[in-house]
Amino acid sequence: MPLVTTAVLAYCAGLLAGFAGAVLGVLVVCILGLAGSIVRRDVRVAALGAIVAAGALIAAADDDGERTCRVRAAGAGSWIATLDAAAAPGAFVPASAASQGCTVRASIAVEHGVAPAGSRVLVRGEGVASKRGIRIQHASVRRTSGGSPLIAWRDGVGRRIDATFRADAPLVRALVINDTRSLDPAVRDRFAAAGIVHMLAISGLHVAIIAAMLEVVFVALRLPLGAALIATVAVTAFYVALIGAPPAAVRSGAMLGVVTASRLFERPTSPWASLAIGAAVPLGSARTVLDVGWQLSVLGIASLIAGARLTRRWIAPRWDGWRANLAAGALTSVVACIVTGPIVAWTFGRVSLVAPLANRAAAPVIAVLQPTLFLATLFAPLLPVARFLADAAHPMLVTFNGVASVGASLPYAAITVAPTAVGAACAGVASLTLLVACVSRYPVRPIIASLAAVACSIWMPLTPSAARDVEMHMIDVGQGDAIAIRTPHNHWLLFDAGRSWLGGDEGRSTVVPYLRRRGGDVSVFVLSHPHSDHAGGAASVMRALHPERYWDGAYVGTSETYRESLTAARDAGVRWHRARPGDSLVVDDVVITVLAPDSTWMSHLDAPNEASVVAFVRYGAVRFLLMGDAERGEEHWLLGHIDSLQADVLKVGHHGSGTSSTAEFLDAVSPRLALVSVGAGNAYGHPSANVMLALAERRAVVLRTDREGSIVIHTDGSSIEVEEGGDRWALSSRR
Repeated sequence: MPLVTTAVLAYCAGLLAGFAGAVLGVLVVCILGLAGSIVRRDVRVAALGAIVAAGALIAAADDDGERTCRVRAAGAGSWIATLDAAAAPGAFVPASAASQGCTVRASIAVEHGVAPAGSRVLVRGEGVASKRGIRIQHASVRRTSGGSPLIAWRDGVGRRIDATFRADAPLVRALVINDTRSLDPAVRDRFAAAGIVHMLAISGLHVAIIAAMLEVVFVALRLPLGAALIATVAVTAFYVALIGAPPAAVRSGAMLGVVTASRLFERPTSPWASLAIGAAVPLGSARTVLDVGWQLSVLGIASLIAGARLTRRWIAPRWDGWRANLAAGALTSVVACIVTGPIVAWTFGRVSLVAPLANRAAAPVIAVLQPTLFLATLFAPLLPVARFLADAAHPMLVTFNGVASVGASLPYAAITVAPTAVGAACAGVASLTLLVACVSRYPVRPIIASLAAVACSIWMPLTPSAARDVEMHMIDVGQGDAIAIRTPHNHWLLFDAGRSWLGGDEGRSTVVPYLRRRGGDVSVFVLSHPHSDHAGGAASVMRALHPERYWDGAYVGTSETYRESLTAARDAGVRWHRARPGDSLVVDDVVITVLAPDSTWMSHLDAPNEASVVAFVRYGAVRFLLMGDAERGEEHWLLGHIDSLQADVLKVGHHGSGTSSTAEFLDAVSPRLALVSVGAGNAYGHPSANVMLALAERRAVVLRTDREGSIVIHTDGSSIEVEEGGDRWALSSRR
């Protein structure tokens, strides 16, 4: 392995150790290594130890500086920010914010002001430090001079993609400009189950495909080979900069530059050296080593190199022609899936067993699709040409999505896992030693080490310990509801189970795996009402999790999914109870109190929404109000019959529809945090812009599953912390 590769590996190891807080341990090991190198008179060991130590110290300093900067910036009260997306009342806008001499990533909950993407704005509000930066709550924005032309350009390109590709636009945005905000979480879940989620956003693969297309185009234009290569690198670099320079794309662009220089100067370069240089370029920012896209990109290319070595050793001597090509592709895909498996398991909580097949099926599709989408976007100002290319791309988009759908629907396509940190580390060691075995002339020792690491990862417990605080999980089930509350002793209170469709439901595909991964028993299942977007997964929950109790309002009108859930509950021995106002249940000091529906109120109803089970959940001084799909009629009933509706956290009724959340009701509840369970791009127009504005005017922080995915609320009975998108931050106290 080239020296540069070994050096970059050592630096990455040091960075990871530094961010993990193991600086002291690294320094001790490096000192011991230095002593050993003196005894053995081998300067290489000392040099590598120094590189590891340098990486650990740089990461620790970066982490400490970032933490200090976040705290300082959070307390500023006003910031100068550059917006990554358009700002309007009720919107959550990612941005880069500067104050107190610090520049940090920020998420701005806008209450007042309007500004387009890329604008430079003055922001005033309440800052809260989080793991990824700061959250600015109750913010007002005012546009100032300056801004980012690149962000404005991406926003304009996104709008042109919407106009050109229409229904296909969310997927095209992800594949062309690295914008996954409008992508339905159900699509991401499907691609993750099929093992091809890495193809959903710009990565090294996409950049390499575009670079290959550009080279073909420049050569076809009769440019000399040298000029064509230089033009390819230049245009690719410009494209990577325009899409925001994600680390995986930067890695690919840097590798392209190394390979191009090798071709121009006719100086062969080891693929390991090219990978090392490409991987090192984004590490100018030390935190890149923690970026999942960069990690998968680097390990993916390493797997390709290792697979090529195995192909030359095992396959080439035995087969030729199409058999050799087929076997080589299958072998490389298997190696890549195994090597990247620990990161995928840690990030997505599942391991796809069909990933090698799905990747082989999707690779030729994306190879043709990506250049077509790029050209369609390039010709977007010429709408007829762009529409022609978009129409040509549509069958490929359908096929690409179809590969994910078929892969995810296969029996045992993916297994849900919940590795501990130590277990994940053991699996990572197993993957890396497998890579070493693939390229080594003497693979026995690394194979033994890999098997030992696998045994370690299997032996480590897969279920995390019980929660110390109470957690409310609003599970992302698309256009539907599923809310799970975990008690201090690891019991679950589950409200609704998501939607169903022909051949499947969210209970089986999402809710059951989600709860099983975290462990614990379901003490009660509460069905708000029998509509299929709430009751669709209930039967699967009954069969798989066997709750102790099943509560629902017993609305007279039924549905097929509701009847199926009752049958499944009876077969599983689950006790059914009709929920009435005043009913109460205490589980580990968490109190559920039913507020509605009243039987007299239900007697004149002709729609289940207004008969939703409405419940208070209380732990200590913190109160959650869960509204199901209650609309303004049931809200009015609550206002007339319940003394106090005030709650810290409101699960907004009916997915944020304009038929719910009246002004009088919101004034009575006065929530600090409002949660909206809603599907991306749903056909109902949920949530209502008026409802979002009304919540913003009442200074409630609004979070939505179509933007943040699953959301977790932590409370110790007095304070509240919010976890979404891997970030965790404290909710400000009531004003």
